[in-house]
Amino acid sequence: MALSDRSRESLLPSFLYASSARSFGAAASPARFPVSAAAPAAAGAGAVAPFSIQAPKERIELYSPAFYAACTAGGIASCGLTHMAVTPLDLVKCNMQIDPAKYKSISSGFGVLLKEQGARGFFRGWVPTLLGYSAQGACKFGFYEFFKKYYSDIAGPEYAQKYKTLIYLAGSASAEVIADVALCPFEAVKVRVQTQPGFARGLSDGLPKFVRSEGALGLYKGLVPLWGRQIPYTMMKFASFETIVELIYKHAMPVPKSECSKTTQLGISFAGGYIAGVLCAVVSHPADNLVSFLNNAKGATVGDAVKKLGLWGLFTRGLPLRIVMIGTLTGAQWGIYDAFKVMVGLPTTGGVTPAPAEAESKASA
Repeated sequence: MALSDRSRESLLPSFLYASSARSFGAAASPARFPVSAAAPAAAGAGAVAPFSIQAPKERIELYSPAFYAACTAGGIASCGLTHMAVTPLDLVKCNMQIDPAKYKSISSGFGVLLKEQGARGFFRGWVPTLLGYSAQGACKFGFYEFFKKYYSDIAGPEYAQKYKTLIYLAGSASAEVIADVALCPFEAVKVRVQTQPGFARGLSDGLPKFVRSEGALGLYKGLVPLWGRQIPYTMMKFASFETIVELIYKHAMPVPKSECSKTTQLGISFAGGYIAGVLCAVVSHPADNLVSFLNNAKGATVGDAVKKLGLWGLFTRGLPLRIVMIGTLTGAQWGIYDAFKVMVGLPTTGGVTPAPAEAESKASA
């Protein structure tokens, strides 16, 4: 993939993707890596030629508009489809949070739903789930890639490498603020449809009924609790995933990421995503209980939720089911997202890149 000096510079910092074009000069300071392919010609006598690690011939240039469009499309596929697939688990979880006296456990919750609503009842609310989380996934993944690059450029190569976890956290938090604005109206209707039998069949009749009842702004009544749930969740989801995947490639794989097959890389993406999902569930669960409670009852407040559920209930009610659901969900999301990236010719997310010292030693060998 031919790149000009200017476009090569725009790809910094290179640690974010193992396949980015990178150059390390033996005489370069660690604070700034030279990236110009024309450096040998411009260098004076006695200058040391840089060691270059060329990117593979990807069909989409990293950080181009097409790159962000591909990440957005991958986010739609990964979030919308996976959340729709676990609608039965989400349905039981929401009802356990709202009416614990009736839905005492996971098994009894499924039994109650089957008895009262039949098998079709397990997928009640699947349309707002699919559309809402597709919109959220588009913003979550697309803007994460954008903000990750944006904050890395602000920090500069040295600090971007040194504080990359902070960049993952900041990028994912910024992306989720936008993503939740897209998700919130669908989430409000979904919870009402799932926890109030007879309220509506789905999104087409539930959305106008909700607006007539509480006004258009009522759709965003749960936005702040949703931010409280999703921002910590997403920060944990992205930062822990990136860290876990890097550790797997560094300590558990006998060969570098570039030598692993695509199947192996996608398997690592799923494993890293599953572990990250378990951590996400624990961190965001109290806010998840609040979102379900507030969207279920008109005029309900956070104080009402704490009074009824109790602090212990906020942290534990429905947690085992949510750990199973979110772990599987997050693993599948990262697997689908990276599979989509591979399909369009992009590298999978995360991994280990050569350190400057390693590159310099190879150059002098």
